Amino acid sequence: MAKKASATTSPPKPSPAPDANSPRIDYTVLARRYRPALFTELIGQEAIARALQNAIQQGRVAHAYLFHGARGVGKTSTARILAKCLNCVQGPTINPCGACESCQAIAVGEDVDVVEIDGASNRNIDDIRELRSNAQYRPQHSRYKIYIIDEVHSLTKESFNALLKTLEEPPPHVKFIFATTEMNKVPITILSRCQRFEFGGIGVKQIQDRLRHIVDQEKVEAEPEALALLARRAGGSMRDAQSLLDQAMSFGQGPLTLQDIQLLLGTANDEQVAALTQAILSKDGVKALQTFNEACGEGVQIGEFLDQMIDFWRQLMLAKAVNADSDLLEHATLRQAEWSARIQTLTLDQVLAGIDLWVAAKARLKTTSHGRVLVEATILRLCQLSNLQPLADVVRQLQQWVETGPAPGKGEPAPKASPPRFSGSAPPRPPEAPPPSTQSLPLTEGNLQQVWQQTLRALPPLLSQMLSSAERHTLVPPATVMVTFTRATARNLEYCQDAARLTRIEETLKKVTGQSVALRFELASQEGETPQGPVMPKAASARKWALQQPLIQSAMEHLGAEIVRIDDDYGANSVPAAQRLT
Repeated sequence: MAKKASATTSPPKPSPAPDANSPRIDYTVLARRYRPALFTELIGQEAIARALQNAIQQGRVAHAYLFHGARGVGKTSTARILAKCLNCVQGPTINPCGACESCQAIAVGEDVDVVEIDGASNRNIDDIRELRSNAQYRPQHSRYKIYIIDEVHSLTKESFNALLKTLEEPPPHVKFIFATTEMNKVPITILSRCQRFEFGGIGVKQIQDRLRHIVDQEKVEAEPEALALLARRAGGSMRDAQSLLDQAMSFGQGPLTLQDIQLLLGTANDEQVAALTQAILSKDGVKALQTFNEACGEGVQIGEFLDQMIDFWRQLMLAKAVNADSDLLEHATLRQAEWSARIQTLTLDQVLAGIDLWVAAKARLKTTSHGRVLVEATILRLCQLSNLQPLADVVRQLQQWVETGPAPGKGEPAPKASPPRFSGSAPPRPPEAPPPSTQSLPLTEGNLQQVWQQTLRALPPLLSQMLSSAERHTLVPPATVMVTFTRATARNLEYCQDAARLTRIEETLKKVTGQSVALRFELASQEGETPQGPVMPKAASARKWALQQPLIQSAMEHLGAEIVRIDDDYGANSVPAAQRLT
């Protein structure tokens, strides 16, 4: 049988005395210990601090404020500082003492008259109703009862409606301070009753200087390059930078080095980033892939690597736009003479296209499990940057070829040996128009037709075809030509009425006739309308009709284009749906 358990229990053993060398368990993170306590300690938000200080000094403190901005830029810290300024025993003042009961309680978030509410976890209407019922009572020992609601955009619609009346006519002893990262989710009825302040991101140099101050206070050695990397990695958030510094100080035993920070964050070193970019600009895809493979072998994280490449190519863009000694240029590598010379050979369009590819790869990384393949494909695309031609230039060249033909001195393009890529044979090139006669033809009723035909031959092919689709042209004495289009060719009329094209037609008429001729257009009445011009017959093939268009002919001849699809409403008339090709 088992022995009966004793009814008495031995007293608990006393806990051992803490060893002086044992790790601390009451450690406070850097982001809390170095939180700003005065307006003068706010970094990167000097304009907001000045506005709030002036409001306190002039007695113009509003009953509700809305602080909007990214995470870690000082919204809640500013709210606490404002609360201390209003409730300090020496206040309202812009320099709270920090020693009175109110200041100390607000600093640690334990003041009963300064209520901090998390909007994400207290978002229901019952929570807001409780807030409304408590707001009517005066503060216990302070001057104001202050409600700080963080992430206020998380409140429900019903909660906002319940808060609206109190916010519109609050008791004189109540102040509201809202903080949010998504102001677009806050109803306009709430926004209109608050004074709004936009908290911008903090500059890299300001974050780096603050980190230097902290490591000096903590008596920790740190390389300037290591602090600069932490500042860039924070993305404008002071709290993120302090958290990363806290993590880095726990990572190593000695001084903070750039290599330690890169290993901690999973980023590539600057030499690898610069070498990869140089290989891309040199079109050396093999070397670029090898550099990326080496970085991956050293533990580089794909997301961090893409962020580095986006930042480096941003610096390339700035280096192309400003001088190498500008303060905007933060990357030391790009200040070197080798890179300064290479940057001059780049075009801004190439750099911008590269940034687009890196940003697109970063966005797609969230939806794929093949991040490495995605980056490798992006690298190979970037190696072809110099072969890309802006679409606007292609369209401009095509328009020039259509209207004026090949540029003088360059000759006709060489015919292609390979067969055309579209089905059927290409239509023959229209014969070149003979040069206009040097002898002027007087503009009279008798020779109007001759003048008109000679003018059409002297115009560019596309403009000539559009103009020839008119139903008739008549002479209006003394020197005006009236051109009449039918409703079926109304789009051709709009094309010819363009100011530049109209001027060109009139100049050609002047060369042919030797006198100034005015040109006027009109649309035929419904009764006399006859379908003429480039109207596609219903029985004809849509492809055959399309092959007769000069613009398509020029695109096929000069650019090797092919017909993929014929949409409705192409050309002068709509193509029947039954004849549309895909």
